[in-house]
Amino acid sequence: MSILRKLAFYLVALFAALTLNFAIPRMLPSNPVDVLLGKLQAQGPVTPETRQALMLLFGTDTSVPIWQQYLDYLQSLATGNLGVSVTYFPTPVTEVIASALPWTLVLVGLTTLITFVIGMVIGTIAGWKRGTWVDSLIPSTTILASVPYFWLAMVLVYLLSVTAGIFPLGGGYDVRRTSPELSFEFLSSALYYAALPALTIVISSIGGWILGMRNMMVSTLSEDYVITARAKGLSPKRVMITYAARNAALPSIAGFAISLGFVVGGSVVMEQVFSYPGIGNAFLLAVQNNDYALMQGLFLVITISVLGANLLVDLLYQFIDPRTRARGV
Repeated sequence: MSILRKLAFYLVALFAALTLNFAIPRMLPSNPVDVLLGKLQAQGPVTPETRQALMLLFGTDTSVPIWQQYLDYLQSLATGNLGVSVTYFPTPVTEVIASALPWTLVLVGLTTLITFVIGMVIGTIAGWKRGTWVDSLIPSTTILASVPYFWLAMVLVYLLSVTAGIFPLGGGYDVRRTSPELSFEFLSSALYYAALPALTIVISSIGGWILGMRNMMVSTLSEDYVITARAKGLSPKRVMITYAARNAALPSIAGFAISLGFVVGGSVVMEQVFSYPGIGNAFLLAVQNNDYALMQGLFLVITISVLGANLLVDLLYQFIDPRTRARGV
């Protein structure tokens, strides 16, 4: 029954998110049709019939009752039709998201995974060996995590791109030598262009994982089952990994699963600094152009990902932590 309650809760949350997704863009002061008409008028006069057709296309016709717009919106979602993007007109929103999402998933997703693993390992060692040189690394990583993200990105660009010339200034790949395709040349170029943005994400976020794991290790080492394991004469390595780290990692694992839900949202600041063609960049362009359809589509993808990650954590946590099953959570 607890699983059914969780599923019901997340279905209600999804319905509320879909409703907000419909309402918020329509509360904005401007109209996406006006943005598109401004572009079309540069090529010639626009008739009232054209304006009316565009308003019907983007679902912003004020002559249609709001409840009817809402029903049409839900029907479009059910059929997988997210509308047409104003920013990339006349490209459908689904195509815009499909082209930007892989860039974000590969860069932010893999970087988040690498950062989590490295942070957990260093945090485990720092908590196990308190007072050593490993533990003394914590303040420096915490300071780096507090540095403004855009400032750190620009410093790295200046040092490693402008001055040293090791990495390119920005972009997703070398547009002069290759094109998006499944080839070694393109993949190697994409990895090369993603190296500096990935380094920025690692430096700015690894401190939080290290500090969280280190503090949980310190707290776990005082638990009775760890003290008992040491009293039994078990090897320090086994006590550290099997007894201490395994239980200390539970909150971090939950946080990691939730952070994966936000991966699809990309990083607006990072993608702007490095001109990276991901979801964050598309989201910023959608806001700047009052692109209702694209904003709604991106928000929908991010919402489903976050809710799915939270649901996965709720369901798996009962298997990861036996104490939750004992309490009947």
